[in-house]
Amino acid sequence: MRSVFTGLTVVASACALASCTGNSAGQKAAGDKSVSQTATQIFSVKGVVKELKPDGKTVLIQHEEIPGYMPAMTMPLEAKGTNETAGLQPGDAISFRMLITEKEGWIDRITRLGASNVLELPRRETFRRVREVDPLNVGDPLPDYPFTNTLGQPIHLGQFKGQALALTFIYTRCPFPNFCPRMSANFGDACKKLAALPEAPKNWHLLSISFDPEFDTPEMLKGYARRYNSDTNHWSFASGALIDIDAITEQFGLIFPREGVGFNHNLRTVVVDAQGKVQKVFTGNEWTVDDFVAEMIKAAEAK
Repeated sequence: MRSVFTGLTVVASACALASCTGNSAGQKAAGDKSVSQTATQIFSVKGVVKELKPDGKTVLIQHEEIPGYMPAMTMPLEAKGTNETAGLQPGDAISFRMLITEKEGWIDRITRLGASNVLELPRRETFRRVREVDPLNVGDPLPDYPFTNTLGQPIHLGQFKGQALALTFIYTRCPFPNFCPRMSANFGDACKKLAALPEAPKNWHLLSISFDPEFDTPEMLKGYARRYNSDTNHWSFASGALIDIDAITEQFGLIFPREGVGFNHNLRTVVVDAQGKVQKVFTGNEWTVDDFVAEMIKAAEAK
């Protein structure tokens, strides 16, 4: 059985300084990569449509490896308008352009190539020990899960009671700017805004949790944190045992099936009030820093 994934071409703007990754196989540390880019990178890619999302612009695509940028994986990719995606059906083999800037990625010039007989990409292991957990809703107390921070020290969620706590879930090798990099950039902007507001509370903390503990060691997370100039007094990075990561992500509806060295994951950002109760769950990547900061101020004042 032959794959439709052949003949990849990569085109980058002549003035681009660097790719977002270059470590798709894990050769380079996350701390070695620069956050900044000065130009749009353009990649020509082939893939297979798995699903067209209800907004008509977002397509779940199983795409080939993009050398030097991203491993083969399945991910939702957004076009600028519905004209680009009109007529697409699951199973369509397509070619398209992927355009990447520092803070945004999108696709265009989508062309149907026919039906696909591409093999499925490898998934994460099918068996491992997990806990039975119930979904967490607004008003529920946050469980006291243990993690390990960038200093290799044990921490646990209960130690943040009395503070507004925000959680988001990332992995350091995530290359696409609309996903983990956006969550981290938003946390960085929120840190600056909260620190600058004269009437803002002081009892708040942000925690970025990696769901890739095998790669995201404390040292790797430390390098990743430096990329975002994180204020260690208010923003921590951590990972931990998969049984705990699986439990808390499942409770908030986050999934992260492994595909090669990457993950086909969705996004969740959670605000927990100073009493340790879930106050807000942001789904996806469309939340604004201003809305998030307002939730954090409210959460810090909870009695």
